[in-house]
Amino acid sequence: MNPVKALTTHGQAIWLDFLARGFIANGELKALVDSDGVRGVTSNPSIFEKAIGGSNEYDEAVSALLSERDRSASDLYETLAVEDIQRAADALHSVYDDLKGADGYVSLEVSPYLARDTEGTVAEAQRLWTSVGRDNLMVKVPGTPEGVPAIRALISQGISINVTLLFSQKMYAEVLEAYISGLEEFVAGGGDPRRIASVASFFVSRIDTAVDNQLDGKIAAASGDEKARLQALKGKVAIANAKLAYQHYLKVIGSDRWKKLAAKGAQVQRLLWASTGTKNKAYSDVLYVEELIGRDTVNTVPPATLDAFRDHGKPRDSLEQNIPDAERVLAGLAKSGISLDAITDTLVDDGVQLFAEAFDKLLGAVAQKRAAILASRIDAQTIKLPAEIEKDARALSERWRANGTIRALWQRDARVWTGGDEAKWLGWLDVVAREQNEVERYVAFSGWVKSKNFTDIVVLGMGGSSLGPEVLAETYGQIDGFPKLRILDSTDPAQVRRTEAAINLDKTLFIVSSKSGGTTEPNALMEYFFVRAGAKAAERFVAVTDPGSSLEKVATARGFAQIFHGEPTIGGRYSVLSPFGLVPAAAAGIDISELLGLASAMVRSCGPDVPPAENPGVQLGLALAASAKHGRDKLTLTGSKRIADFGAWAEQLIAESTGKNGKALIPLEGEPLGKPEIYGKDRVFIDLRLKDDSDSARETALAALESAGNPVVRITVTSPAHIGQEFFRFEIATAVAGAVMGVNPFDQPDVEAAKAKTRELTSAFEASGALPAETAVATDGAIAIFTDTANADALRKSGADGDLASWLKAHLARIKAGDYIAALAYLDRNDANIAAIQNIRKTIRDSKQAATCVGFGPRFLHSTGQAYKGGPNNGIFLQITSDNADDLDVPGQKISFGVIEAAQARGDFGVLAERGRRALRLHITGDVAKGLAAIDAAVQSALK
Repeated sequence: MNPVKALTTHGQAIWLDFLARGFIANGELKALVDSDGVRGVTSNPSIFEKAIGGSNEYDEAVSALLSERDRSASDLYETLAVEDIQRAADALHSVYDDLKGADGYVSLEVSPYLARDTEGTVAEAQRLWTSVGRDNLMVKVPGTPEGVPAIRALISQGISINVTLLFSQKMYAEVLEAYISGLEEFVAGGGDPRRIASVASFFVSRIDTAVDNQLDGKIAAASGDEKARLQALKGKVAIANAKLAYQHYLKVIGSDRWKKLAAKGAQVQRLLWASTGTKNKAYSDVLYVEELIGRDTVNTVPPATLDAFRDHGKPRDSLEQNIPDAERVLAGLAKSGISLDAITDTLVDDGVQLFAEAFDKLLGAVAQKRAAILASRIDAQTIKLPAEIEKDARALSERWRANGTIRALWQRDARVWTGGDEAKWLGWLDVVAREQNEVERYVAFSGWVKSKNFTDIVVLGMGGSSLGPEVLAETYGQIDGFPKLRILDSTDPAQVRRTEAAINLDKTLFIVSSKSGGTTEPNALMEYFFVRAGAKAAERFVAVTDPGSSLEKVATARGFAQIFHGEPTIGGRYSVLSPFGLVPAAAAGIDISELLGLASAMVRSCGPDVPPAENPGVQLGLALAASAKHGRDKLTLTGSKRIADFGAWAEQLIAESTGKNGKALIPLEGEPLGKPEIYGKDRVFIDLRLKDDSDSARETALAALESAGNPVVRITVTSPAHIGQEFFRFEIATAVAGAVMGVNPFDQPDVEAAKAKTRELTSAFEASGALPAETAVATDGAIAIFTDTANADALRKSGADGDLASWLKAHLARIKAGDYIAALAYLDRNDANIAAIQNIRKTIRDSKQAATCVGFGPRFLHSTGQAYKGGPNNGIFLQITSDNADDLDVPGQKISFGVIEAAQARGDFGVLAERGRRALRLHITGDVAKGLAAIDAAVQSALK
């Protein structure tokens, strides 16, 4: 008789430790059932990884699934695995039927990530049991301390279980007890135990590998009889351990307790010998089959071991032979000072880790197939790093994979960051899915806006409430049949007046957007435009705010047309894919369903089931963190003209999230690209290019920068509607970078300081009718120069006198390698002022090879202001203010917009000074254009 088939006459079943789709489809499994008497099949992550990741056998199936709808990597894997298990179960069902449920099983493993999670294991096992829907399925559960109670619970629910990763007799005894206890509970509830089966997978060869390794060390140090005694233990411990485990099994099934269950038809929990492929070539390739043959057991073998045993295996009743010898072997091992318990404990941990690693590879392979098949439906990303940074980024990636950090992030584990309140601010992780359920409301709102024949929409907001909508407005442009989307996020009187002049108040929808409802700027703007809009203003006002905010109360009292609630667990800068971005988008006619649908593809690409190496958001975040460790903490953001405004949104996200505790990534939005020689060694370049962008000059510049050894990230945005993918990619990347840097990326502890200073000044104005007096350190024509005492003293020592150029020369001379300079303008953010500030910026950059930032206040206070005050002291600040000759009153308040702006500028500067920042303020009296020209000329003179 075929030696494999002959094993059944000794009471042992052979299961195959292998599974693949083609193997079932071409009849090979059925042939082994017929020829060798194979009675079962086991799978594990390693098997599926080889089957799915190691060939193109599953490509067609993955493509078919994705043609139905996009799916996550885990969804794709599980769908494929369930199909394979179902087909294998069907192929073995004749065995199951012939043996009346005693055999014919196929095993499918719960996620190895759940090995230490009892509740998670139970939930997933229940789901897999239902999904497969085959009575000859066994769900594999690891024999960890956390797995034991899950085993009992699942057996008590009538689910057949294959317990895996058993190495020690002690843990096996606990597993057998869990099986029996679960059966008793099931029977007590009226269940029929005949429909439940279980095996306890006891691993063999890995024990000998580990023991032999320790024995070799002792043998090398021993001599004489001791050397021989130790040598005699090699290759014996695993079999001895297994035989004694079987002795425990025999004792238990001989008990009265078991006999009561057996009388009701309960099946024994068979011991299954796993890891029976011989690792040591000095041993017989069928050692772990021949020596472990006995009734009520299973041996699960890889194909090579099956072939070997068929060829030269010798079946015999070996399992109950030489039990005293087995006891002596284990006693001899203990005498040698080697702890089998310690080895088996380590093997369990290693086994969990190995299966998790295999699962990582499996999901990574599936993620790669998904990305390749979806192609341009997911924006492409390439990251080019210098060798030393690439090495560190790879090490970070492997550490995150091994520690399961991306899963912990998605599980909202604050320990990923600082262990603070981070878990309270992670609602953005699943906001896309939540908002997809609200699409009908956005469609209805869009229809309502269109029906009112509005010509314009003005968003009154700051920071996260304004920058996201601004990106959408610039990226999409005005959509036919819908009003033009405008953003007003300034208290500058000229900018407020300019916005008012551009619109028809009677045909404008105002969206007041504030999470807390207490933000100064949108409240002042709301009061102004609510009065200016006339008696029926409420019909043209909509609020977006968190539930219960002061804004909600005002909007309700005034009868606003609609109120949309934000999600309190999402901070402002992460809120663009929530109502704070989607309400303005819907009003402007943007297809919210398309925007969210495309964004969801990136959510899945960056999900918890995608290992770091294949996870685009994680890869970007780790690359930025690794670059920062090498001093490259300035991020130059560039992009195609249509989507260039994305940089302003990303600037806030990155700076406000990472700039604290003396650390920061400093994003540089709007700084034009130059030749490599004008940059220091502190840069990373990130470019977003629309797929149809024909601007070759920018790519030429990027290629030159890359060749010069600078990190360069290129992201290809398939279409404007894909901008939602980039919002999520950068949110994940920023959260990841913050984790590596050791900061909480969801708070902004230093923003409040400037607000407090501003409140002090506005309170003083309300009390006296004027802001506190201040004295310039120098005046040069229309430019008054202000700074604190410490800065003034330092600059005078460096040659500053009454001349503006001398003050600027001394100030700019303080720029050192690794510093950046920020021009902070509290002016009307119009084209002329932007161009003038940009020219000043470019002059300084090209001369000093320094990173440069430009911010218009008070807008930047809710953005980069956090990093300027809370980040490292490597910033040089040049604040520019002006008189507001044509001011605007805020209705119902003593202060005007000009006073608010002036107070904000002075409050901002005061905090910079308190933090020891190198700061200088230039105040323009009279014509702003002439003042900026004078500053430009002085800068050029100072840099000669």
